[in-house]
Amino acid sequence: MTRIAIVGGAGRMGQILARGLGALDDMDVVALVDPHEPAELHGARYWPDLAGLEPSAVDVVVDFSAAESVGHSARWCGAHGVALVVGTTGLSESHRAELAAAAERTGVVVASNFAIGAVLAERFAAWAAPYFERAEVIELHHDAKADAPSGTAIATAHAIAAARRDAGRGPIVDTTTTWTLADSRGADAGDGVRVHSVRLPGLVAHQEILFGGPGEGLLIRHDSYDRASFVPGVALAIRTMNRRAGLVEGLATLLG
Repeated sequence: MTRIAIVGGAGRMGQILARGLGALDDMDVVALVDPHEPAELHGARYWPDLAGLEPSAVDVVVDFSAAESVGHSARWCGAHGVALVVGTTGLSESHRAELAAAAERTGVVVASNFAIGAVLAERFAAWAAPYFERAEVIELHHDAKADAPSGTAIATAHAIAAARRDAGRGPIVDTTTTWTLADSRGADAGDGVRVHSVRLPGLVAHQEILFGGPGEGLLIRHDSYDRASFVPGVALAIRTMNRRAGLVEGLATLLG
């Protein structure tokens, strides 16, 4: 039985993870960590901070809180040899450096998206990228998402650009010459792959990857209609990660 502490346990995602992971036969959610007491404990105990936890009582910390909290989780897990799974987005280079430092002492998985369908869509996009002249990414999220573009969109754009380079394709050149509104063509995520962000109430997490070539187009779309879509990916990370040491970035590596 894998014993799990969830940082951000009072948030919407933390509550969904507590319910979803706690329902699995091989996992036990033992602690919900959050400055605010969760509405539901789902059989776990509440702790306002990781510092109050006994490290020997936890096998894995799952952090879906805020970017500024990830460093604390990384330091605590690294110091005590507790594995760490991070789904928080908007991480800075300093946050990533702290995760890398923790990974020298324990297993760390960090991913921008734990929906398995989203990870597969990124893989499909990399396969398609060398065969089309142009590619753009549109990501659509709920209006409470703080960062833009999403980490998933950035990772997808980078995967497309890398696949094109590996195939000997040059950067995409934008043929737009007149900008009636500044930034209307989105952001260049690298090698001319454009990313557009949409924020609307009612959405959860959605992404469209559009390819165009002479006389044809290809659309790869993934939709997370509910945050429960992230639970299977988190469970996969917990089950397959190396808890001794090492950093895994992205869920694709664990899919095989």
